[in-house]
Amino acid sequence: MPTPRVAMRKIKECLRLKLECDLSHERIALALGLSKGVVSKYVKRATAAGLDWPGLSAMDDNAIAAQLCMSPPAVRGERAPIDLPWVHRELRRKGVTRQLLWQEYCDANAGRLTYQYTQFCQHLHDYTASLRRSMRQLHVAGEKLFIDYAGPTLGVVNPDTGELQRAHIFVAVLGASSFTYACATPGETQIDWLRGLTQTLAFFGGVPALVVPDNPRALITQPDRYEPVLNRATQVCAEHYGMAILPARPRRPQDKAKVEVGVQVVERWILARLRHPCFFTFSALNHAIADLLTDLNARPFKKLDGSRRSWFETIDRPALMPLPAQPYEPARFKPCKVNIDYHIEVDGHYYSVPHSLVRKTVEARITDTTVEILHAGQRIASHVRSPARGRHTTVADHMPAAHRAHREWSPGRFLHWADTIGAATRQLVEHLLTERPHPEMGYRSCLGLLALARQYGDDRLEAACARAWAIGSRTRKSVQSILHNKLDQHPLPSAIAQTDWVTPDHVNLRGPTYYRDPPTTH
Repeated sequence: MPTPRVAMRKIKECLRLKLECDLSHERIALALGLSKGVVSKYVKRATAAGLDWPGLSAMDDNAIAAQLCMSPPAVRGERAPIDLPWVHRELRRKGVTRQLLWQEYCDANAGRLTYQYTQFCQHLHDYTASLRRSMRQLHVAGEKLFIDYAGPTLGVVNPDTGELQRAHIFVAVLGASSFTYACATPGETQIDWLRGLTQTLAFFGGVPALVVPDNPRALITQPDRYEPVLNRATQVCAEHYGMAILPARPRRPQDKAKVEVGVQVVERWILARLRHPCFFTFSALNHAIADLLTDLNARPFKKLDGSRRSWFETIDRPALMPLPAQPYEPARFKPCKVNIDYHIEVDGHYYSVPHSLVRKTVEARITDTTVEILHAGQRIASHVRSPARGRHTTVADHMPAAHRAHREWSPGRFLHWADTIGAATRQLVEHLLTERPHPEMGYRSCLGLLALARQYGDDRLEAACARAWAIGSRTRKSVQSILHNKLDQHPLPSAIAQTDWVTPDHVNLRGPTYYRDPPTTH
């Protein structure tokens, strides 16, 4: 093996000082910074080869090295090759180390000349350095999922109005296998991020240990290099799936290089192909993306064996945690203060809560279909979400007893109550409910009659209603006056009781003809 040129110059100088200047080994070692043993070794080799300084000075470095390296290197046999792509892929499995892979390499090539551990690691290092920069990070199987949105968008045309809406493309990439998912969402809101994430996990059929997004305001309440704070909806989603969500460091795209490359691949192999077709629904666009996604994941790697799909099936899928029994329904949370009418406002609609929470602060969990109200971590109410603005959704159990009792009255209930007292009461109640434009306008009068029944009894009320109807004074006040003056206890005249009031004939009564103009005389 040739001696390096710097060392060869020292060897030549060592031999010159000895053969020509006849210095001691100790002085030569001090002058050249060598040990006396090295000086002695090369002087002995030059003497054994019969070399003197005039002859050595005329030789080049290679000739001197050939003369002085008297023990030629051992002849090396061909060493067993290392399957570097396989080693690189196996390192992504959890718990697999280089030491283990080297031992397996040696066991698989027993009886053959193999590389030592140091050389094994060096070959692996050189191979890894030849790959793309984003592939140099060592990702453990099933550990990390990187998510982001692509910059370019696609258009979705409303077929009724012709309005163009931009579709934003959500991209997710698994760290170990680079298995990729993409879908279109109407925007990049909190619901869009969480819906894209839940669809990704359903597509993979499992849950990674860690999700790495950027620092979008939709997910991260407080971006921080050391202690980022997730918002409530993001934290609940992570707890539902039993995973962690840890955003990349602010302004450090290299922390999520996988998805940066994944976004670039999606833009080139999916969005570029969909730039000409016209889509009228998000469903149609997502079907087109899904078809191209199958082709993307099946494309073979350029510098590695296999494809994203084969690596996912081999490495990532076995390491993913199982999905929960119930899928997560994306939701947003909103703090609300309970109004004096025991309702809270969500998107212009009003939902009831127990009246005991009036003026207190609660939290609304809002999904596409439901509105749940939480207080002190407990669910206190749940409503079907309504798009009607300015309207109310009220549960009777949330109302105070007095309000609930008032709400429970209806024309049928008043009439049924009147029937239990008597025909005259039924007749008067029916009159009170029908004489006004709306039955509810007569509720108070009917409730007043109910109060009179509790005060005077059903029999006296029935008699008072009969007298009020007979005299044509058909109001609650008239019935109350009859009861107060005990007129209900007097018998009704037969004529009055059976017929309406009729004006009697009398000489002192002028009658309607009195006011007519007298006939004109000529």
